[in-house]
Amino acid sequence: MEISHRSADFLELAAQMEQDLRDLLGIPANYKVLFLQGGGAQQFSQIPMNLVGQSAVCDYIDTGHWAHKAIVAARQYAQVNVAAAVDFGSDRRAIPRENGWRLSDKPAYLHYTANETIDGLEFQWVPDVEREIPLVADFSANILSGPLDVSRFGLIYAGAQKNIGPSGMTLVIVREDLFGRAHTYCPSILNYQVQADYGSMYNTPATFAWYAASLVFQWIKSLGGLEAMRARNVRKKDILYRQIDSSGFYINDVSVADRSHMNIPFRLADQRLEDLFLAGATERGLIGLKGHRAKGGIRASLYNAVSEEAVQALADYMTDFERRHA
Repeated sequence: MEISHRSADFLELAAQMEQDLRDLLGIPANYKVLFLQGGGAQQFSQIPMNLVGQSAVCDYIDTGHWAHKAIVAARQYAQVNVAAAVDFGSDRRAIPRENGWRLSDKPAYLHYTANETIDGLEFQWVPDVEREIPLVADFSANILSGPLDVSRFGLIYAGAQKNIGPSGMTLVIVREDLFGRAHTYCPSILNYQVQADYGSMYNTPATFAWYAASLVFQWIKSLGGLEAMRARNVRKKDILYRQIDSSGFYINDVSVADRSHMNIPFRLADQRLEDLFLAGATERGLIGLKGHRAKGGIRASLYNAVSEEAVQALADYMTDFERRHA
């Protein structure tokens, strides 16, 4: 927390941290890895500032709360075409399939939110777009939860606070050919090329967050890498979805094909029991289950650091609560 970011020790840590991440994700050499500040929300504005260039149009897929926030921010800098949107009036929410997307002729990029933490929707595939259209994705909630083909993207970004480390750091992986498109009004500190030229140290970085992230990358490697992490996360989500689907007492309204592996929102059939459910969970040490303030209900977040034993403990509690209150 006190070490200088210009010291030899820290520079060595920074280099090893980036290499560990490149190893985990198989990041190609023509991509720059940036460790920035401002969170994912800052990227909602920073992306159009850097990538709109000569094209005034950018395409977005609206899949929920965070995708919509990204759209609102981008509209300050460019014309936004919402190429597809989830039907939130449906009994079973689902991500629109690509054959129904209405893409622009030559958009500056296509943006999607890989995992909606509040709505419990997750892309289980990577959109298949032409190479000329940079694919931009918000992986804040599911980065490092499994293997990812970085070469299919123009830019990937992720707030650190789910699967990387403490809040205060944001990961941006950007293909080098996208540099040089920043608008003249883009401040130097928000310019990806400037940050790349300075090794993400144009200003003092969040040194403790970098250190913690370096330990997380080493931890994932020690478990067997992202294939092993995906298998672990699949086992965890299967425990909880099996618990929900085996009963009419708990309800998840997301299409099975689009269910998130990281964030599982659900309600009780009798919503009057939800406060009692949360109170009982807290007594058992099962915390952080209250749904997001924008949606309510219950939400279990199964990020990498959550153990299989913890998920099983929640499933056992759900069985017991149903037995006592159904």
